[in-house]
Amino acid sequence: MTILDTPTTGQSVDSPLITIRGLVKYFGDAPLYDGFDLDIARGRIISVFGPNGCGKSTLINMMAGLIPIDGGEILFGGKTRRETRIGYVFQNYREALFPWMRTRDNIAYPLKLMGWSKARVEARVEELVASFGIGFDLNRYPYELSGGQQQTASIMRALAPGPEVVLLDEPFSALDFEMTLFIREKLQQVFMETGTTMMLVSHDLEEAVYLADEVLLLTKRPTQVAEVVRFDAARPRDLDTLSAPAFIEAKRHSLEVFQREVRK
Repeated sequence: MTILDTPTTGQSVDSPLITIRGLVKYFGDAPLYDGFDLDIARGRIISVFGPNGCGKSTLINMMAGLIPIDGGEILFGGKTRRETRIGYVFQNYREALFPWMRTRDNIAYPLKLMGWSKARVEARVEELVASFGIGFDLNRYPYELSGGQQQTASIMRALAPGPEVVLLDEPFSALDFEMTLFIREKLQQVFMETGTTMMLVSHDLEEAVYLADEVLLLTKRPTQVAEVVRFDAARPRDLDTLSAPAFIEAKRHSLEVFQREVRK
């Protein structure tokens, strides 16, 4: 079953989906980003990793339009953010879902904003329910669900419109280990079925390497790209991936770059 109905662009997988040029962001008088450039190819999972305070979450928040930029441009396949369908998964699921809406209505919310018919909305929600194997009651309010169930609903809402890119801000940080494993595998399933580009902020290096095709390693502020580490292991990735020589080397090299940047 297809989880997302991602629009066909006619562009190759390796063509840049996200282009950032001359990005500038100040907090007070201190530059966080100052002349930052980045290209992200479509059809990749990108993990963002770097020192504390380097602006990992700020980067994807600027891409999503949640935080204004002070200079430069961010384009998606040559289009502006307003012209691009973006899914966003917040770190704090407790504040991400509307507490006055039932969970089903939270998931359907972006579809209703897009003007979809009631029948089409219901069909799309049921498609997501089947794909995720949801066993909890979507007619309950978010506060009646566990944390893992709330975050699952948040991810379903982000995926509902078939976004061109999905941005995830530390989506596992508030989850227990069992739910973390479940959602990791669901994200892999989404990616394998659709090739939807994902950009994931992580504070866990093992998780960052495990999920990613590329690990974007950042410097301390003013932030630049320290290095991009490729990890081309086949999917679906599983327990054996964690002990594979290529995984161990990618994690080792990423840690080496990270430590070098922290010590500067």
